[in-house]
Amino acid sequence: MTEIAGRVAFVTGGGSGIGRALASALAAEGAAVVVADILHENARAVADEIGAAGATAVALACDVSDRASVRQAKDEANAALGPVSLLFANAGVTSFQPLVEMSDDDIDWIIGVDLMGVVNCLRAFLPDMVAGRDGHVCATSSIAGLSAGWIPYHSAYSAAKLGVLGMMLNLRLELAELGVGASVLVPGGVATGMGENNARYRPQRFGGPGEGPVEVPEAVRKLFADVELVFRPAEDVAQMVLLAVRENRPIVVTSPADRQAFQKTYVDPVLRAFDEVEEFERSLAAQG
Repeated sequence: MTEIAGRVAFVTGGGSGIGRALASALAAEGAAVVVADILHENARAVADEIGAAGATAVALACDVSDRASVRQAKDEANAALGPVSLLFANAGVTSFQPLVEMSDDDIDWIIGVDLMGVVNCLRAFLPDMVAGRDGHVCATSSIAGLSAGWIPYHSAYSAAKLGVLGMMLNLRLELAELGVGASVLVPGGVATGMGENNARYRPQRFGGPGEGPVEVPEAVRKLFADVELVFRPAEDVAQMVLLAVRENRPIVVTSPADRQAFQKTYVDPVLRAFDEVEEFERSLAAQG
């Protein structure tokens, strides 16, 4: 069991959505929390809320796609609260665009935040946990990574999130020998406001921030036209994640309704591919 109370937790994307809910839930369970966000004012608002409730939190600006920014935030977190033993690499951005219409900046931004942002955080914080043989890391993937063949016009995002899923499941194997736990969060529909605020998080080197919601193609709208979408509260997701940390569970999904899409778009095609290769081997054997 990994206890939450008394630890220092670092949450990226902590200024809103799942990150905000995680920061608040961690503080409520007795952790001192570093709320890290690319928008410092958002991080400060969350840290102030936590402080007003009588818990300990500090706000830091952090661009997870920038290694130097992550390392600086880590140093500032250690100086403010001490060694971090709970890492939540949660920051993320999204898009719905045909791959051939995406600019280099579009792709670099998505991959830089959603995949490399996780890598940068792990590489910054894991050495201390490994040295102390204690701690837990959790990264946020997406149902779009687990079921990458489900939602169209999501290729760069799905690639990044599938990369996070694969990395965390593999990393879990090596960390198990070193006393550090690892989980991956695979959220489906969560009420976060991400779609409305996504453009605000874009750094200048990727084209700079923008305004307005994420544009969703008509093909995606049609996919869900006859589906009653349910967006789980971020606070529920935070409780699921903390349970996974305490029990060192490998994967957290947020909606049982996503099982059908996973079965149809991933499990069935993969099993069919295995059936086809077995059939191929039988045909070779029959040929003598």
